[in-house]
Amino acid sequence: VPLRSCHPVSDETSSQAEKYILAGIFSIIIAVTILGNLLVVVAVCKDRHLRKIKTNYFIVSLAVADLLVAILVMPFGAVERVQNDWPYGDKFCIIRTSFDVMFTTASIMHLCCIALDRFYAICCKPLVYQNKMTPLRVGLMLGACWVVPSLISFIPIANGWNIIGIEQQLELRLGQAKEANQTHCIFMVNKVYAVACSLVAFYIPLGLMAAAYQRIYVTARAHARQIGSLQRAVSKDTTGDEATMVQTQSTRFRHETKAAKTLAIIMGCFCLCWAPFFINNVIDPFVNYDTPQQLWDAWLWLGYANSALNPLLYAFLNRSFRRAFLAILCCWDAARYRRSSFSSHSVRYSVSTNGS
Repeated sequence: VPLRSCHPVSDETSSQAEKYILAGIFSIIIAVTILGNLLVVVAVCKDRHLRKIKTNYFIVSLAVADLLVAILVMPFGAVERVQNDWPYGDKFCIIRTSFDVMFTTASIMHLCCIALDRFYAICCKPLVYQNKMTPLRVGLMLGACWVVPSLISFIPIANGWNIIGIEQQLELRLGQAKEANQTHCIFMVNKVYAVACSLVAFYIPLGLMAAAYQRIYVTARAHARQIGSLQRAVSKDTTGDEATMVQTQSTRFRHETKAAKTLAIIMGCFCLCWAPFFINNVIDPFVNYDTPQQLWDAWLWLGYANSALNPLLYAFLNRSFRRAFLAILCCWDAARYRRSSFSSHSVRYSVSTNGS
């Protein structure tokens, strides 16, 4: 008898410990996401040099999307997983799920626009970049990053298009939760919605980004060879003006290539974080929805973690953002920051003719 009475206590203790661990992990992800992305928005708003770079408009909009994930999506998902119950009702379940799909899609569409911006900046002539990436076009691209995700999230989910043909499976899930005296925010998708949504939200943008960065890589190697040849020619016999022109081209190319590498790393991290979820999202309807809930939760929160990762990547990979972050956090002498920022940006903008 004593041994029997021990097991429930042990199980309960283990369950409580698991809840505390999950709550701690979720809290860290949410806090880092909010603080980090807020820092990105404030940095660009306060630093006029960062505001001059068109790519940063997409980065700020991406940060807003990640910030909204942390405020409107993550906390409610964390409460449900820790308490193993959804206390917010059916209507808010639909709203929260719609926000989840919308902001996730918005994130990758922003990254797709960033890849397109870098493609024009590096693979095209400066005048072509200026003609392509006009303020109007940038505004339209930013608008599309929000409108398209809202169209594939709120409208289909609110009208129940995602559950057409799988009503019985959904009722079975709800019945199982009711038998356990629990309520859950259950989001199931039929085959058509799973494939269509995954294509629009992940696979097509991913293909476009991969193509853009592959082209950027090829162009970067070609430019590197050209600059190397020019520098060797300059060292032999050339005028001062020609040497200055070669140095200007070399400096501009280094800035553009470094920016592209930084954003390629950010894109790669996004893919690693979200690929498991979207692969599973397509497969699950075709295997009778047999994916364990724990695995779904793991893939979903791995994707959420990407929203916390982006600001950290900016801090480590981009000197301008790093200096702006340090200035905001009062860990950097303000006067020194202004001198350093002005100096570095003066060099950058004197050699950059494409406005990027």
